Amino acid sequence: MSKAPKKGTKQGIARQATTNPPSPADFDEVLRLIDAARTRAVAAVNTTLIELYWSIGEYISRKIESAAWGEGVVDQLAAHIARTHPGLRGYTRPNLFRMRQFYETCRGDEKVSALLRQLPWTHNLLILGKSKRAEEREFYLRMATSEKWSSRELERQINGALFERVVMSPVKVAAPLRQLHPDAATVFKDSYLVEFLDLPPGHSEADLQRGLVEQLKKFLIELGSCKGTHVPIVKSFCLSTRNRENVWIEPKVNRETNSYTFCVIEGGPNSPPSG
Repeated sequence: MSKAPKKGTKQGIARQATTNPPSPADFDEVLRLIDAARTRAVAAVNTTLIELYWSIGEYISRKIESAAWGEGVVDQLAAHIARTHPGLRGYTRPNLFRMRQFYETCRGDEKVSALLRQLPWTHNLLILGKSKRAEEREFYLRMATSEKWSSRELERQINGALFERVVMSPVKVAAPLRQLHPDAATVFKDSYLVEFLDLPPGHSEADLQRGLVEQLKKFLIELGSCKGTHVPIVKSFCLSTRNRENVWIEPKVNRETNSYTFCVIEGGPNSPPSG
């Protein structure tokens, strides 16, 4: 008689018993590797692009300085690039002159040469066009790099004169106060731009408080409209103003949409109003 085939070895059975299904955390490492590679690729592309614009600006600058070219030749260059590479964008006459300005403004400045390559072209153009002195350019280049500002945030900080407020007009502290508290000046070093509140020029502290509460209310309403698979536990909390007016934020959970509705109500000093 022939023997019946074996259903499985002991090692195979043990392997199946000890193997657990993968969790999302097991896949997160692969996602991190992908994200890191994409970040490096974007940085490499940006560096190459900035170096290209620098080289083009240098070439045009030297041609014009040596009188080999007149400025009208740049128009011919732009037309030639458009004709030979129809789908290539960003090489118009104004942009070519910006590359020349980019090179001529920053050449010889070793302190900013490395910073230029860490920021996108849009950032460099904003700093180049809005900064009046070399120290200001270096300041915004360093700040944009270290703080990872978007182009919108960079423009906001430049328009808000951050360089003038922080570097050109530092806070003055009286000598006796400096002796008692050597770090007193650091208390005042942080300044804030609140132009998003649309306050009048001569606004009062009460106007500032109302504007901040209104913006917070809008944020919470937007947060409450976000749908998700999990709704975290959020308790009521109170915002107190100097005139002792308490504003309570009361979350209401909608289990059907997995979202919050935030109610902004006035209440007593210790607990939210009932109802």
